[in-house]
Amino acid sequence: MAHYRSLGDVPPKRHTQHRDASGALYAEELMGAEGFTGDSSLLYHRGSPSAITAAEVWELPDQATVPNHPLKPRHLRLHDLFPDPADIDVVTGRRLLLGNADVRISYVVAHRESPLYRDAAGDEVVFIESGAARVETVFGALPARRGDYVLLPASTTHRWIPLGEEPLRAYVIESSSHIAPPHRYLSRFGQFLEHAPYCERDLHGPAEVLLADGSEVEVLVKHRTARGIAGTRMVYARHPFDVVGWDGCLYPLTFDIADFEPITGRVHQPPPVHQVFAGSGFVICNFVPRKVDYHPLAIPVPYSHSNTDSDEVMFYCGGDYEARKGSGIGLGSISLHPGGHAHGPQPGAAERSLGAERFEETAVMVDTFAPLGLGEGGLACEDPEYAWSWA
Repeated sequence: MAHYRSLGDVPPKRHTQHRDASGALYAEELMGAEGFTGDSSLLYHRGSPSAITAAEVWELPDQATVPNHPLKPRHLRLHDLFPDPADIDVVTGRRLLLGNADVRISYVVAHRESPLYRDAAGDEVVFIESGAARVETVFGALPARRGDYVLLPASTTHRWIPLGEEPLRAYVIESSSHIAPPHRYLSRFGQFLEHAPYCERDLHGPAEVLLADGSEVEVLVKHRTARGIAGTRMVYARHPFDVVGWDGCLYPLTFDIADFEPITGRVHQPPPVHQVFAGSGFVICNFVPRKVDYHPLAIPVPYSHSNTDSDEVMFYCGGDYEARKGSGIGLGSISLHPGGHAHGPQPGAAERSLGAERFEETAVMVDTFAPLGLGEGGLACEDPEYAWSWA
């Protein structure tokens, strides 16, 4: 997103000599999206960011999916997946829940520091369900806590360091494209407009560069190949966090879901009013505590709707979701409502909602425009009775 920042030591003119106190030339790296036509940043390294000494195959966590066939709505209980997270990290411990060619959704519960990692296949958005972490990146460090989205642009080298005794529960949205605010929220120059439910003040980037030292450092890289997604373990001649300064409009950031200002109306508003980010082939939406519909005859819970062009994935992570009472869904649940199935509130939910003034719920929704398959993590925690809960 086009929001310029500068951090650390950068020269007054780009692509010009920039030297340390001893006269050694820093290595300039352009990190950019969409070739040379998208947002970018310039980073200044003490050593060459290209210097690798070894590369070998890294086997990714299980990426296989099976079709949602026979077609039916699904309920996944994520809190059943990790009974003992003591020796798990946020990168290698992910378990795939749902996925297609555009987006993959995983879940992990971790106590251990992750290896250095770079997703070169697309941007990642990681939602922190609970716990806290320090996310160290080539741009600097980000604090992350409950309710934060951590947005990591493609090819951002980083690692996750959980903090405190509570395990870090992370809901991971991996894209095969770039993730940004919806175009309708932005001016033609990229500034957030007045009707947008959040703005630049709500986005938090690194506060200082790390200036790490070290040599022969391993980095796990997820990347594209001619046959799909693969993993490589690269060994770098020196630590990639050797950046003395950077500037530009491409960098990692955090956004607290509590800073999203809900848009409400006299009658029920459609899901696009909850949108926070967009990728190629999918959108991400927030459902947060809010005043609900205030027409005297309003029905606050959603009406039944047919997903004719999309699969809807709702992750319930706070409060009490009115439309799903009586279905077994609770905190840590995912509901998958696929294209081709008309879904709506559980029996009795519409009547119970009449007269409500507020909903105290927090949920993250991903809508995709291609069918989602089920990963091994999703199959392992499915509630087989959910599909019949309307009957």
